[in-house]
Amino acid sequence: METAPPVFGSAELERRMLERRAFEAVIWGMPAVNYDLMYQAMVRETKGVYNQIVYWSGLPDWKNQTLTPNPDAIYIMPFINTKDVGPMVLEIPPADDGSITGSVDDAWQAALEDVGTAGVDKGKGGKYLILPPGYKNSTPDGYITLPSDTYQSYALLRSILKGGSEADITKAVAYGKRIKLYPLSQAANPPATIFVDAIDVVFDATIPYDLRYFQSLDRIVQIEPWLTRDKVMINHLKSLGIEKGKAFKPDATIQEILKSAASEARAWLDLYNETLFQPPFFKTGRWAIPATPDVIEGNATLFANPDTYPIDSRARTYSMGFFSAKHLGTGQFYLMTIKDKDGENFDGGSTYRLTVPAKAPVTQYWSATVYDRATHGFIRDLQWSSRSSQNPGLQQNVDGSVDVYFGPNAPSGKETNWIPTRPGGSFEVLFRLYGPEKALFEKTWVLPDIEKIN
Repeated sequence: METAPPVFGSAELERRMLERRAFEAVIWGMPAVNYDLMYQAMVRETKGVYNQIVYWSGLPDWKNQTLTPNPDAIYIMPFINTKDVGPMVLEIPPADDGSITGSVDDAWQAALEDVGTAGVDKGKGGKYLILPPGYKNSTPDGYITLPSDTYQSYALLRSILKGGSEADITKAVAYGKRIKLYPLSQAANPPATIFVDAIDVVFDATIPYDLRYFQSLDRIVQIEPWLTRDKVMINHLKSLGIEKGKAFKPDATIQEILKSAASEARAWLDLYNETLFQPPFFKTGRWAIPATPDVIEGNATLFANPDTYPIDSRARTYSMGFFSAKHLGTGQFYLMTIKDKDGENFDGGSTYRLTVPAKAPVTQYWSATVYDRATHGFIRDLQWSSRSSQNPGLQQNVDGSVDVYFGPNAPSGKETNWIPTRPGGSFEVLFRLYGPEKALFEKTWVLPDIEKIN
């Protein structure tokens, strides 16, 4: 006997449809919203605008509330918009007094190209030319052209320290400020590049799972052309009040639906983020690359494979971090864990130890950084968030290994090797390797799991 289908009224059916579409809009739009939130933070906190560069004039501390940022390099982030000015030139200096590791990404955070020592210019320096969507004009010789499907783009550029002293930091900042950004139309006499400093402001670009998420998504829709791969979302977003050329003014009923869907999407992401850590990078253990292979490939190829579009996995990655590299593993590599050796979530009130084996396979440095599990930003108001192989005073064991401690209080005599945490919350750890070497990829050097010691 067939069961009679449930009977819903028209209002209930409409509500259910909108809730599902709003949930999917959160998942689909994550990398673009993530980008927009960083740009809005630039405008709000530094008064910077498009085609200027936000930078940190020292090592970033907890006030850099982007998603899993690097506190052991100088951040330089040009925010680019070619819509009104046409092609933009990004000049990377040669690696003489310093070096740049970074990439240029479009507004969906798909990589256009890597720059600097591990990029196209190979440390010789170069002029990267970011082109608007559909640009057909010829380009002059001497430029590395980067066609983009979006008007907006940004570069995540890291000026790498040669050591951990204040002098090394000052030199890295000065080197980073040799980067230039200007319109191609003014290349004959480039205007001075404008840098805006974010070192003393709370640069909050964490994901807001409420109406603000959809306001950010609307800004992307208004500025950017629809990509063929995403056209299925045009009607979905229109039903939520997001439509190109029209103001986003959801009524009270739609606002409640959007807020509910955003909250549900956050719960789904929190639950399924754990799937990013399987399989582990090493044969056993808890460390993993915080992005699935299909997302890494898609971001590097602008999702050229017509048979895959991993928006679920993409959302999980960009709910936790930002930026993608064209060739991950060339300039930098990341391993992340959310659990200790015994498979338990990290507790901010407990103490843990990570033993970094000797002869870490890097040409520049390694670092371990703690983030708030709830926001994926730095834990607020703590004195530092990481320990790096470049930190002055970092203690080594007799065999050359290094013990890094995580917890609310430093073990006696281990303050220089300690990363503070906060009781009452959970945290996650990202291990960075800059200038990674083959022993990492051949897995002859293995990073052990983090152990709870009290």
